[in-house]
This record gives sequence, C-alpha cells and structure tokens, in this order.
Amino acid sequence: MNPGLHIALVGNPNSGKSSLFNALTGMHQKVGNFPGVTVDKKTGQLELAGQSTTLIDLPGTYSFYPKREDEWVAYKVLMGVDADLKTDLILLIADASNLKRNLLFCSQIIDLKIPVVLALTMNDLAAKKGIKIDLEGLQEDLGIPVLAVDARKNKGLSELKIALANIIQTTRSKNQESFIDNKSLAPEAIDAFKQLYPTHSDYAALHYLMHHEAFPLDQEMQQEIEQIEIENNFNPTKTQAQEILQRYSHIQEIMKQRVVNPDPSAKKKRSEKLDNIFLHRVGGYAILLSVLFILFQSVFWMAKFPMDGIEWIFTHLTTYLNSLLPNVWWEDLLVNGLVAGIGGIVVFVPQIMILFGLVTLLEDTGYMARISFLSDKLMRKVGLNGKSVMPMISGFACAVPAIMSARNIENKKERLLTIMVTPFMSCSARLPVYTILISLVIDQKIYFGFLSLQGLVMMGLYVMGIVMALLASMVLKWFIKIKEKSYFILELPVYRAPRWKNVGTTMIQKAGIFVRDAGKVIIVISLLLWFLSSYGPSASMQKVDEAYAAQKLLPKNNAITEKQMEKEYRTQKLENSYAGILGKKLEPVIAPMGFDWKIGIALVTSFAAREVFVGTMATLYSVEESDNSSLREKLKAAVRPDGTPVYSLAAAISLMIFYVLAMQCMSTLAVVKRETKTWKWPTIQFFMMTGLAYLMSSLVYLMLK
Repeated sequence: MNPGLHIALVGNPNSGKSSLFNALTGMHQKVGNFPGVTVDKKTGQLELAGQSTTLIDLPGTYSFYPKREDEWVAYKVLMGVDADLKTDLILLIADASNLKRNLLFCSQIIDLKIPVVLALTMNDLAAKKGIKIDLEGLQEDLGIPVLAVDARKNKGLSELKIALANIIQTTRSKNQESFIDNKSLAPEAIDAFKQLYPTHSDYAALHYLMHHEAFPLDQEMQQEIEQIEIENNFNPTKTQAQEILQRYSHIQEIMKQRVVNPDPSAKKKRSEKLDNIFLHRVGGYAILLSVLFILFQSVFWMAKFPMDGIEWIFTHLTTYLNSLLPNVWWEDLLVNGLVAGIGGIVVFVPQIMILFGLVTLLEDTGYMARISFLSDKLMRKVGLNGKSVMPMISGFACAVPAIMSARNIENKKERLLTIMVTPFMSCSARLPVYTILISLVIDQKIYFGFLSLQGLVMMGLYVMGIVMALLASMVLKWFIKIKEKSYFILELPVYRAPRWKNVGTTMIQKAGIFVRDAGKVIIVISLLLWFLSSYGPSASMQKVDEAYAAQKLLPKNNAITEKQMEKEYRTQKLENSYAGILGKKLEPVIAPMGFDWKIGIALVTSFAAREVFVGTMATLYSVEESDNSSLREKLKAAVRPDGTPVYSLAAAISLMIFYVLAMQCMSTLAVVKRETKTWKWPTIQFFMMTGLAYLMSSLVYLMLK
C-alpha cells in the first residue's frame, strides 16, 4: 500500500457503491487483486484536507457475518487483521430506499469505533416511493455524519468530501456511545479478552472470539483466545442471534422516529405489478424466451448494413494497396498478413457492440435479476442455483470475467460446477465464427415477415451451449464430492428506465476492448501465419518454383491460362509451407469432423483467442488467392482436391458445433486454474469439452454429409 491516508468504501451490494467510487476518483483508478486471493481490488486517488488519499473499494457485504470469499476480504480489512490493508476512515454507503436493512451493517461498523461517514444513495428512488428521511435526526441518533449523495448527477459530492476532510482533521474518541451494549452479550469473555488486548472495542473483541480461527494471528494469540472461549462457555451462535435482535430493535426505533414511510395500504408499486407479469409461472418463461429470441434476431438484423460497409471498405483498401505498392515481400506481408487479419475481425465489431448494448439494457432495467429468479428451479435440478445464471449469462460476453463473478455463489460445490460449465456459453469471441459460417451455408430467408432463418440458427447455437452446460452440470454433480447446505437469496432491484448514456458507453468500451485485446493477438498471429504460410523447407519450395518456371515456358497453346497457373502456384506454395506441413499432419485427425488442413491450422491458432479463427482464415486464403474478393467469397469458393466445397452444409454445421462445445481459449483455462487454485479442474474441463466437441462434430458430419 502507498503511504498516506486510506479510506475504505463499504456498503451492501447494489447500493450504488461503484458509482460513487467512480465519481470520487474519476480516472485515477487501479484494478488488481487483494493479496493472496482472487477478489478484485479497486483503488483510486482523491484530494482531501490538502493531502492525497487512497480510496479502497471493498467488496459489497450485508453484515459482519461473512459467507462468501469476497465478504471475508471486506470483513478482515474492517477488523484490522489484513496485514496489507489498513484504513484510517470508513465511507459507508446505504440505500435510502431500503434503509432498515442497510442500517444493520452501519450499526456494526459504528461499534468498531472507527471514524465513519454515512452517505445515503438512491434518494430519488426513495422519494418516488414516498420515503422521507430526517437526515439531521438520523445523524444525531447514529452519532456520525450523514449526507445524501447522487453520484450519477454529481449531487452532494462536495459536501461529502468536506465531511471526510473534517473527520480526518479531528480525532474521534473511542468512548463514543455504542449502538448497542455489546458487552452485555458476553461480559466475562469480553472482559477477559480486553485484559489481554485493551485497545480493541467491545464489538471487535466479540468478533475475535467468534472468528479468530480465520484471522492470521500468531499461535500464542490463537491459544489465548481459545482458552477464553472455553473458560467462559462462549457460545458464538447464541451471541450472534442476540446481537442481531438487539440491533434490529434499536433500528426499528430509529426508523419510527426519523423515517416516514408511505401508507402500506397504498396501491401496489409499479415494480410489483410488473413482476406479476414477468415472473408469472407460465407467462414469465414465455417472455424470457421471447427476449432471448429478439436478442439474437437483432444481432443479425441490426448489424447487417454496418458489416457490409466495413467489408466494402477493406475490400477496396486491399485493391488500392495492391495497385499502389510495389510487388515485393513487405507488400505481401502488409496486405495479405496485416490488413487481411485485421479486416477479418473488425467486420464483426457491429455485432459485438449490439450484443453488449442489448445485454446492458437488460441489466439496467432490472430484468437480468428476474432471469436468475426464473432459472433457480431449473438450475437446482442440475446441481446449480439461481445465482449461477448471472455468471453463465455473463459468459455470453466473455468466460474470464464470468468465471470470476462466480465468487458470489456461497456454496462451494455450486460455485465449482458453475465454473466448470460456464465456458459452454458462447462468448462474443465465437460470434465472428458463427456469423461467417452461417452466412456461407444458411440462406437469408425471412419467415412471416420478421423471422430470420440465420437468426434462428444463431439462437440455436446459443441454446445448444446452454443445454450442454446444464447436462454437463447434471453429470459432474455426482463426481464433485462437496457437501454443503445450499440456499438462494436474491434481491430483486426495482424496474428502472435504462441509462442510454451508460448503454452507449458500454458499447464503445466493449468494442474498444474487443478490437484492442483481440487485435494484439490477431496481429501477432497473422504476421506469424504469413511467415509460416509464405516460407517452407528450401528443397520443397525450390521444386514448386522450378515447376512454375517450367510451366511458364510451355507453348501458349499447351499452357493453362495465366490466372489458373498463378492460382495453382500459390496453392502449391501454401501446401509446401511450414503452415501447410503442420496442417497436413493434423488433417487425418480432424477429417472425421469434415475439416481440411486449413481449418486445422485455424483450430490451433484460435486456442489463443477464439476470434483468431477468422483472422487465420483471412491470412491463409489471402496468401493463396491473389484476387481482392472478400473473405466470405473466398471461403464460399474453396474446394477440396476432388472438387467438392470445403464449406459444405455438413462441414460448416460440424465446425459451428465444435466451437460451441470445445474449450478453445487458453485465458479461460488460466482463470479456472486461478479460481480453483489447482490444475486438476482446468485439465478435466479441457479434455471433457474438447472430447465432447470432437464426438458431437463427427456425428453431425456423418449424418449430414
């Protein structure tokens, strides 16, 4: 940690904590991991009281009784037992529209006797509900500064910074009145603990007695605390229950005096009315399927014109560069290596933006949480629970952050199952592969004036991934021997109008990340592939050159056309190159799936990143073909030695199924290893998914050819 002041930003999940963190720190942010664990750590810098201050965004938690790994991280920092993170001040966020629940955590922090400022968010939502809060009275009852803020509209931020600066410049007495009488919960045990460690508050002493085994304490201190527990018959379960009852009793008194709630007999709120429709036991599932159907139809329909435009630009750019540049090796590298590789991936940016934009709309409106609720019953039948849905849906974007988000699942077995099956979700990197293959073999038919056949096939691929994930989980649950009680608690956010600015920002950011991150890999692989497909063993390449030179000397009436001769020469060069040799060795293995050696090379290179498949094909076919046609046109014209199309319906469907089911990303394997802290599960995952993909693709090709 950097020297200087450190403020911990804490609060319940979904309380507006991240928005406030972004508003206070702006662009001065860093993201890493907490030492020793895989939970994200966000830190930012801001100026307070004339000095640089570090704001630490701790994971959201509901109380001082942690269940998940990220809650333990926040708890240990607040308890002061994290050697790497120390806090001078706590900035606590509470949802004004759900204050009673948020005050439990607030009251526990107050009793730690650490300086704290309470910022109330969601005030506009509270006002719409008819909730009125007496801020001055609440501040008097709690004994800490209380302010209303709106991070999205930058309201109250200046006042919040002043309050934080004022606390920094003053020292709060540890004799300040506690929220409840913590000592009465276990007087003898707390007294015995404080005789040994007098600097801790009564409430901190209570938690040392409860959770000392989980704290990084020396052996002597562990034994001393254990002895205190035994001698004083300390019962942690009974003590916790008594504490919570006392806190809620006091909170209820405060709520009566300081908070005006609307008449409970008033008509149902809008969210409750909408939930009667969206969570209906029959209609809710029909709406869910309709939403997913519209999502995948839109990805094709809305992206068609921008994709055609980008393809047109790159086709004409290639033509222009070929006419402008001299016919030398670096021109071939630039046009057929770099430009072809980049063009093969940039064309799919519109679809990526549309997919992320629509998913953000679902999240912003609150419907994504309803999807979890609707899915819980089905998920439990296969060993998961409703919380598994969010990581799995996130897997449609990228499996890496999706697997990391499974940390929110308390049950260890369900968390591991979620991690194991999430890669079956078709991530955005597979979208370019699906799109180009569907456009090759599926007609652009429209049924009933609005149903796109290509969109239906696309949806079918995504649904197949979901079904296979559920089936895999059903099988794996019998082999993962972790017995732990499971429960599903989900807070349903109110329905809200989407923040269009947020949707637009997300689309631009995700497109930038896709192009930047994928672009790095694609450029490197495209350049490497150009080299491997342009050069080969000198003896083999010399024979091809000699045969070409001899053919050019043949009499014109015996020679094939110059264009055919050039194409045959480039094909022979490619087949005798290093890439061709590798592909030919792979071809017998992948032949049962209907793939040729060029697809084999793409399967290998796309293990770095799935979208590299398209860039690989763009490079290989650009090296082989001298014309300036688009990649789709080149793939459509590709034929085997016997004259049959390489991308027949059977081969294309087989290839799509392979990409649905195979573990095709080294980054995913790396994050699974990091989350499970062993190579056992990623190894099982790789062979399970790849073996299943090989088997299913071979069967499909056999049936369709």
